[in-house]
Order: sequence, then C-alpha cells, then structure tokens
Amino acid sequence: MRARQWVIAVLVVALAAGAAGYYWYEINRNRLPDGIVSTNGRLEAEQIEVATKLAGRIAEVLANEGDLVDAGAVVARMDTTELQAQLAQAKAEVRRAAQAEVQASALITQRESELKFAQVEYRRGVQLHDKGYFPTEKLDQRRSLLATAQAGQNSAIADLDAAKAAKDAAQSAVDRIQSFIDDSVLKAPRRGRVQYKLAQDGEVLPSGGRVLTLVDIADVYMTVFVPAGDAALLSVGGEARLILDPIPQYVIPGAVTFVAAEAQFTPKSVETADEREKLMFRVKVAIDHALLKKFEEKVKTGVRGVAYLRTRRATEWPEELALKLPQ
Repeated sequence: MRARQWVIAVLVVALAAGAAGYYWYEINRNRLPDGIVSTNGRLEAEQIEVATKLAGRIAEVLANEGDLVDAGAVVARMDTTELQAQLAQAKAEVRRAAQAEVQASALITQRESELKFAQVEYRRGVQLHDKGYFPTEKLDQRRSLLATAQAGQNSAIADLDAAKAAKDAAQSAVDRIQSFIDDSVLKAPRRGRVQYKLAQDGEVLPSGGRVLTLVDIADVYMTVFVPAGDAALLSVGGEARLILDPIPQYVIPGAVTFVAAEAQFTPKSVETADEREKLMFRVKVAIDHALLKKFEEKVKTGVRGVAYLRTRRATEWPEELALKLPQ
C-alpha cells in the first residue's frame, strides 16, 4: 500500500514538473550560451489610484472594471450641491465688496474736493491776515478745517484700500471654492484600464477616499530576481527577452530598466561562496511602449513567465529566442 502511494506521488510530481518545464526544456535543451541568464517572474504594471480630494458624496461613477480610459477622461463626479451654495455666497460677497470699493472711491473724490476748497480758503486767509484784513481767530478756524479735510482724505484712502482688500479676499474665496468644485470632477491622470471599482454612486467618502484603481498599460514590466554574480553584469538599457506562460509560442522583446543597488535579502552570515550566491537583486524588465500600444487590448498583468537577460552584449541570441510576435 505504501509503495503504491509512493508511486502515485512520484507520478503527480513528474506530471507537474513536466507541464511546467516543457517549454523551459525546449529553450534550454542545448543550454543557454554564456552571456545569457534566465529567471522567473510575473508581469506587473504601475497602479494609479483615483481618489477624492475632499470628503463628500459620490454623485456618479462613470467607469467600470475593465474599461480602458484615456488620460483626462472624467471617471467620477462628486456631489457639489453644498459647494455650489458656498460659491453663490462667495460671489455675493465679491459684489458687496465691489460696491464698497465704488463707494470708497466716490468718497475720495468728495474728500479731495473738500481738501482743495480748504486749501484755497486757508491760503486766502493767510494773505488777508498778512495784510491785516483777516483776524487770527478766523485763520485758525480755516487751518483747523484744512487739517480736518486732510484727515478726511486720508481716511477715505484707507477705506478704499480696505475695500480693495475685502474684494480680493472675497475673490480668493470664490477661486478656492471653484477649485474644490473642479476637483470634484475626478479624471484619469493617465491612460489605463480600470482594475478595481472601489466605490459606488451615493457612497460618502473621506478626503483621499479611493474610487478607482487604474493600471497603466503603457508601463508593463516583469520583476525578476537575479543572483549577485549575474546582476553585476547587467546594465540599464540591456536587451532582454520574455516568454509568457499563456503564450509560450511568442518571444517578446524587453529591456532592463532597473537594477537594484542593494540585495533584496541577505543571509544571516555571508562567508562561503554558496552563501554569497543567495544574494539576490531585483531587476525590472520593461516591454516596449510601442508594442504595448499595439496590443493594449490584450495586455494583462499578473501573468507569469521567464525572462532571459543578456549579460554580454557580444553574445548573440540563440534561434529559440529570436523575436516572435503575434500578427
């Protein structure tokens, strides 16, 4: 009985290993040439969170999971009823401040006229006083009227400055509320596919509440881990090839866009050569943007596959890794 169980276990393991390693064997049956290394990974893409700037109720979500949206496309709207009321009030304040500015300006004109009259009267009084035709008491009265007129003009100028400042403050409030209203229209920052719809119409979200998650299908890459010895030979921009598990008949071009500066994990003690080989460096292999654009309807993330990296530029790609793309 135990022998039978052992045979079944061996068969299961063999079948699983055979299925997973079939295409691996096809590529590696003659071994990879020196200067090319292979490693497993899966496709990933940059995720973009579309979130609210202000707390509020969602009026409508216009995109659904799986939709492809363009950059700048409206994907959701927030309820702006309260903001619209605040905007109307702020605009009324602007109108009141503008009216106060007009009145202050008119008052300055009046005060200037009064000041000019007081100046003329005072100068005439001085001339008459010097000739002995005008009493000192009346000259003092005109001097006092001149000072009063001057103070009245200064006060009117200050009132005008205050009215202008109030108008500017009211206009700033209008601009701020209008900005909040504009931000209540949620737009896609980049072209991408809706991965998750995280909120529904009518839901109340806090500030920063997530509404949608987009996947930037123009920035798709495979994250792999490479031993220290091979990572040291890689350079950003180096050629690579990708073979994905669901479509192993195709060989996809790629390029190394990132090599970690530090090991992803380090053994407890690094003493022997074997231990040093446990140092792994994270590497990103990106797919060409033009190719992604051409097949954007078929781009999927999370797909597993194998990345082949060239550590020596002089090494030619073997025939099995020649580019093969769908038509």
